[in-house]
Amino acid sequence: MSIKILLLEDDLLFCESLEDFLEDEGFSVLSAHNPHHALELSFENRFDIYLLDINLPLMSGIEFLDSLRQSGDNTPAIFLTSYQDKEVMKEGFLKGCDDYLKKPLDLDELKLRILSVLKRVRGEQKQCAGDICIDLQQKRLYKAGEEIEVSVREFALVALFMHHKEKLVTKEMIYETLWRSNEEGSDGAIRVYINRLKKILGKECFANIRGVGYRYEPKP
Repeated sequence: MSIKILLLEDDLLFCESLEDFLEDEGFSVLSAHNPHHALELSFENRFDIYLLDINLPLMSGIEFLDSLRQSGDNTPAIFLTSYQDKEVMKEGFLKGCDDYLKKPLDLDELKLRILSVLKRVRGEQKQCAGDICIDLQQKRLYKAGEEIEVSVREFALVALFMHHKEKLVTKEMIYETLWRSNEEGSDGAIRVYINRLKKILGKECFANIRGVGYRYEPKP
């Protein structure tokens, strides 16, 4: 299976050059030139790794990555940046990046960094609770070793509950996970997704905190 990359870069010529190189090396690439488009792509697709510029319109690459991490998206990310400021890079690592490369890039080094990050994180991205396991890298859900087909939103919600298992997950957290700021969710839609998860994870594993949210308590 080809490694699928989301490339976020607002320099159109540089973005096209990177895309051509990566595809020639056998990677599958979708590119975006602003964070809003990148958010749409990340929500609609399963990526293996993100390559992100930092200095972007609308929001910085660091803010973009932070928003993904807040929503439970742990897809590995590499910053491609001309920044030399150590404080900026420190913030990037604190917000969840896995590596960074300074521009101008050595493309062969970029390929090696991608493969190295993927090799490392693929051993770290599996979370299990009882007979339920999720692969955060591949965005796949398994029950008793069998893969269960779920939508992107369903997986995002499972990841949210797994990350906060035995803790309160508020409706506000669910809204932020399932819908972007320019989309409208509803309590009714949340109930539909929760009922779907109950069928997958077990009805007895969910406690409804009326008017506030839910708590996921996986059985051993």
